[in-house]
Amino acid sequence: MNADRSRLELGSAGADPGAVDRGWLDVADLPTGTSERLPVLVANGADPGPTLWLTGGVHGDEATGVAVVLETMNALAGGSGPTDAATLESLAGAVVAVPVVSPAGLRRNARYTYYDDEDPNRHFPDADAESARPPKLQERIDARLYGAIVGEADAGSDPADVVAADVLIDCHTAGVDSEPFAIRDRVLYGDRRTESEARTLAADLESVVDAFGFPTLTEYPAAEYVEEDLQRSLAGAVLNEAGIPAFTAELGSHSVVDDRLVAGGVAGAFAVAVELGMLAPDDVSAGVGDPGAHVETAPVDYPVRRYRGPTTDVSGLVRHRVDAGETIAEGDVLAEIVSATGERRGTVEADHDGYVVSRCEGMAVYEGDPIASLAVRDDGDLAVSRENGDD
Repeated sequence: MNADRSRLELGSAGADPGAVDRGWLDVADLPTGTSERLPVLVANGADPGPTLWLTGGVHGDEATGVAVVLETMNALAGGSGPTDAATLESLAGAVVAVPVVSPAGLRRNARYTYYDDEDPNRHFPDADAESARPPKLQERIDARLYGAIVGEADAGSDPADVVAADVLIDCHTAGVDSEPFAIRDRVLYGDRRTESEARTLAADLESVVDAFGFPTLTEYPAAEYVEEDLQRSLAGAVLNEAGIPAFTAELGSHSVVDDRLVAGGVAGAFAVAVELGMLAPDDVSAGVGDPGAHVETAPVDYPVRRYRGPTTDVSGLVRHRVDAGETIAEGDVLAEIVSATGERRGTVEADHDGYVVSRCEGMAVYEGDPIASLAVRDDGDLAVSRENGDD
């Protein structure tokens, strides 16, 4: 938090206290002679306070996340969007938004960019990452955005004008017919921070995730988390590299905007601002409402984590027997596998208690393919050692 801040700038956007501005942050040069640039919005409150960052569109086909960021900023500025919310005069601090983190993905409406056809959400900085090659374009773009978020001097503006995030919400979507949820990453300790520091950071993270109001899934166990490079996701890097509370909001299905979940995401972002002391509860209009008015509570009353599975032991065509949102118990039949001529080849049973978040896309499955994304019972710690993967 920078209590002495006056004007706030990012790229070509600059806002004095009580104002909002829109602009662009150049992050790369393209072969055509133009710049790859990210759209940015800066809302600078009338009073000093924390800085909340909102990001969306890390994957170019995740439309609802982009809409949540845009509508939150529109509502905050008193625009003509679907909500009638508090204006900047009520805001203590600032909200900085990058609604489209991956313009190259958005241009092709795809999860991956055409730079190297890799996941753009696995290239953010990690001091422990080792590579013999120079960083490719996507990694350079991710590093430049990360620098802006954490307030590094080379982020495109005068360092005196750049204010690091105090909290970041990264807005995504998940699979077809997915239940909405928020992902709470585990906080890693070791070289970066002590166990005590990790527990403090985990508690700070938990408070803002709880405020967001969506059902919460803790991220994969630590060993799987690092194996999947999730510490190099946007939220993962801001949390585990920079030590700033950051989480991912998963807002239903990809490819199309779900207006119900846009309203829920906007309400969640305002609830986080209230939790941070940026707005008083009375400053948020009834038009925004509570996240719970748009999103159902979790169907189980115990803590859960993300789990992609179970997997099938046979190839064939999958016929699901449970829907997203249904509770499951270990041993329940989740799907049947049939041949292309309709003969029954086997079943896939739940190997955990929990509930179904979404079913994996596609009908054809091979041996070892997961058939669903689940929220499964989790008794693991929220602060874990990176070195040994204990959880």
